[in-house]
Amino acid sequence: MGTLKFRLSLLSFIEFAVWGAYLTSLGNFLAGNGLVAEIGWFYAVQGIVSLFMPSIIGIIADRWIPAQRMLAICHLLAAIFMGAAGFYCMTTDTIAFTPLFTLYSLSVAFFMPTIGLCNSVAFNALTKHGLDTVTAFPPIRVFGTIGFIVAMLFVNFAGPENASFQSTYMQMFVSAALSIVMFLYAPTMPACPVSKASAAGGMTDALGLRAFALFKQRKMALFFIFSMLLGVSLQITNGYANPYITGFKDIPEYASAWAARNANALISLSQMSETVCILFIPFFLKRFGIKGVMLISMIAWFGRFGFFGLGDPAGGVWMFILSCIVYGIAFDFFNVSGGLYVDKMTGSEIRSSAQGLFMIMTNGLGATVGTISAMAIVNHFVNPADSPEMQLEGWRTCWYIFAAYAAVVAVLFAIFFRDDRKQSFDEREIKSDEAATIGAPAGQTEI
Repeated sequence: MGTLKFRLSLLSFIEFAVWGAYLTSLGNFLAGNGLVAEIGWFYAVQGIVSLFMPSIIGIIADRWIPAQRMLAICHLLAAIFMGAAGFYCMTTDTIAFTPLFTLYSLSVAFFMPTIGLCNSVAFNALTKHGLDTVTAFPPIRVFGTIGFIVAMLFVNFAGPENASFQSTYMQMFVSAALSIVMFLYAPTMPACPVSKASAAGGMTDALGLRAFALFKQRKMALFFIFSMLLGVSLQITNGYANPYITGFKDIPEYASAWAARNANALISLSQMSETVCILFIPFFLKRFGIKGVMLISMIAWFGRFGFFGLGDPAGGVWMFILSCIVYGIAFDFFNVSGGLYVDKMTGSEIRSSAQGLFMIMTNGLGATVGTISAMAIVNHFVNPADSPEMQLEGWRTCWYIFAAYAAVVAVLFAIFFRDDRKQSFDEREIKSDEAATIGAPAGQTEI
């Protein structure tokens, strides 16, 4: 068992290291190459491709190509396009938006489905070995966050002092290299099952659309809808926390503050918080159930945005730090717990498709709407032509709007979502007719 957990931990480490190599530093590179106005689109495209790619790839993994092999194929294609993006930047004097964005988008299109596939591979392996995914998965997933941090810090410190990888195209090559490692490693994972569509299943079964039957259950429909609404928050701080904190250095009162000049280092506390908070998920899921955990996440998002609005890099830096700490709860209690819940509520026949559907609702619809909406709000309230002090007031207004949104979603979730089961999260008891609705064979249990 120890060997299996180590192998899955390494899988998670590499998976998120691929992302960490560029997600927090791409904006620096774009801003330094005349593409500052287009930064938002490079983040929004992650949500756009997540509207359809995770579902398509999940269907293929459920029906024709085992998930561990599909994971390898996707990483190979992501590596090719990300490497091509880096090569383009390396060989041109003036970087144009269209070719770079096209290559980057193609890479992201094949990377985003791998998050759900990685979950499917891990859940399958743990289930095969008789392990409870609720207890065993979080300590494995925490190595994904560690991988993200390691890649982020490597890119930050690698290269010459005046041209570290975080401000050059080298971050793309680092991500591509890590994807190649995953391409080689993923096929060594325990084989995942495929379920050929039967003639009786018809076109719906053949296309893997049975995962959408989850919407027939009111509870699951509400879960996915609120997952989408909460997914709106996912990319806001990725795109705007750094420029907000850095902007304080233009105000004389905060010009010498360490946090204003080291925004990336400060924000990295968010990922460090993840590594701790993820370990508490089994306890909270079994103690409070999915409703309690999701509600805690929503309240944490309220704190994440609110503390940003109230803080500053000098006497109020503790609020920035507190915002980073609660981010671990906000992200993990939503993303990781949501993935576990979807796994518990589905049968093996549609496991990858269901994970893909969860990605569509969160990183697809939710994150896309959130990124574009946040861009509109920031552009409305923060005018670069204003004084730094006036821009600061605009920024604070934006963070308060984001916090108010999270609070409204939390209240609505508390009112409308019902999870009346009294048994603990790791107990599966489902009626045969309910099992048929969600793609599990009659008699298969559900929490």
